[in-house]
Amino acid sequence: MEFLGTTQTASYCGPKKARGIGMLPPVVPARVTQECYQPYYPPGCPYPNSWRPSLSYKVSNTQTCLNKEATCRSALRPPSILPGDRSALFCRYSPHDWDQSNQLQIRAAEASRLWASRLMGDSMRLMQDKDQLTRQMQEGTCRNLGQRLSDIGFWKSELSYELERLLNENHSLDAVKRQLECAAEELNCPLQAALECLYQREKRIGIDLVHDNVEKNLIGEVDLLKCCQERMRKLAQRIDIQMRDNRDAQHALERDLEDKNSAEFIEEKCLNLRNTSNCISFFHGVEKIDGTISVPETWAKFSNDNIRHSQNMRANSIQLREEAQNLLDVLLDQMWKQFTNTNLAFSARIAEVTDVKNKLQVELAKTLQEIFQTENTIMLLERSILAKESPLKVAQTRLECRTRRPCVELCRDMPQFKLVNEVFTIDDTLQTLKLRLRETQDTLQLLFMTKCQLEHELAVKANTLHIDKEKCMGMRKTFPSTRCLRICP
Repeated sequence: MEFLGTTQTASYCGPKKARGIGMLPPVVPARVTQECYQPYYPPGCPYPNSWRPSLSYKVSNTQTCLNKEATCRSALRPPSILPGDRSALFCRYSPHDWDQSNQLQIRAAEASRLWASRLMGDSMRLMQDKDQLTRQMQEGTCRNLGQRLSDIGFWKSELSYELERLLNENHSLDAVKRQLECAAEELNCPLQAALECLYQREKRIGIDLVHDNVEKNLIGEVDLLKCCQERMRKLAQRIDIQMRDNRDAQHALERDLEDKNSAEFIEEKCLNLRNTSNCISFFHGVEKIDGTISVPETWAKFSNDNIRHSQNMRANSIQLREEAQNLLDVLLDQMWKQFTNTNLAFSARIAEVTDVKNKLQVELAKTLQEIFQTENTIMLLERSILAKESPLKVAQTRLECRTRRPCVELCRDMPQFKLVNEVFTIDDTLQTLKLRLRETQDTLQLLFMTKCQLEHELAVKANTLHIDKEKCMGMRKTFPSTRCLRICP
C-alpha cells in the first residue's frame, strides 16, 4: 500500500528488521538532516504535534562509533570515503522514528476507518428514516385521495339524482306548456264559429233581426273564448320563463356534474400512480404554483347551492303545472256551460274555407319537398364536418409532438408555421361549416314549424268545414273543442 506523503524508497516503508544478541547497532552518521513528513488524517481528526527525527542517537553514540572506527582501521584498512558519500550516509532515521511513524499511520488508519464506519451507520439510519417518512407521506396522500374520491362520488350521486328529477319536471312542464298553447290555438275554431254565427245572424231580414237571448249568449261566448285564450297565453308565458330558469339550473347541474366527472378521472389517475408507473416525471416548481380557487367548505357549498336552487325551481314548476291544470279545468267547464246555454246555429262559407284549405295543402306539399332537400343538405354538411376532424387531429397531434423537442430544438421553423396555419385554417373551416349547419338546422326547424302550423291550419280548416257542413248547419249539437283541449299534447 502506498501512503500519501511518502515514497517507496523511504527507510520506514520497508519491513521492520529484528534485532537480536550479537548484532551490531546501525551506523548513525554524525550529521542528520531533518525531513518534513505530514501523514494523512481524515476530516475531523486533530493533527498531532509535528514529528521530527530524534538527534539524541547521534550524541550518545558518537564516541562508540569513533572507537570502533579506529579498531576497524587497525584490523583492515577501510577504503577512502569521499565527502559526498559521507553526507549521503548521514541521511537516515532511527528505529524509534520508524516505529513512531508506523504507529502514527496505524492510528490514522484506525481513525479513518472509525470515522467512515460512523458515517456509514449514520447514512444508513438517515436513509431508513427518510424512506419511512416518504412511504408514510405517500400512504397518507393515497388515503386523502381515496377520501376525496368518495366525496366526489357522493356529490355526483346527489347531482345525478337531482338532475334526473329536474329533467323529468322540465319534460312535464313543457308538455303542460304545449297543452296550453295548443288549447289556446284550438279555441280559435269555436271563436271563429261564434263570430261567423253572429255575422250570419246579421243577414236576417225584417222582424227576424231581433236582439234575443241567442245573440246575447253568442256575444258572451265570444268574450269568454277571448278571455280564455288570453289567460292561457299569459300562463304559457309564465311557464316559458320558468322553463328558462329550469334550464339555467339544469345547465348548472350539468356543468357541476361534468366537472365532478373530470375531477374523479384525474383523482383516480393520481390514486393509481405508483413509483413504478411509466407516466411519472419531474415537474420542477409545480409545488410553488397554487391554482386552487376553493376550499373543501366552499367546494361542497357550491354543489349544495346548485341542488337547492334546482329544488326551488322544481317546486315552482310543480306549482305552475297545478295552476295550469286547474285553469284548464275551470275554463273548459265555463266554455262548456256557455256552449250548452247558447246552442246556436252556425253557417259557414264552404267555398272560401275550401279554397284556403287547398292553398294550405299546396303549401304543405312544397314545404315537405323543401324539408327533404334541407335534410339532405344537413347530411352533406355533417359528412363534410366529420371529414375535417381527422386532418385537424393530425395537425394538432403533430404540434403536440413537436412541443416535446428538447432545448434549442424547439425551433419556430417553417413546419411550425405551416402546422399552426393548418390548424387555424381547418378550425375556421369547421366553424364555418358548423355555423352553416346550425343555420340549416334552424331553417329545418322553421320548416318543421311551418309544416306543423300548416297541418294545424289544415286541421282547423277541416274542422271548420266539418262544423260548417254538419254542425253549424245542424245548429251545433255538441262542443267540438272539449276533447281537443283535454287531450292536446
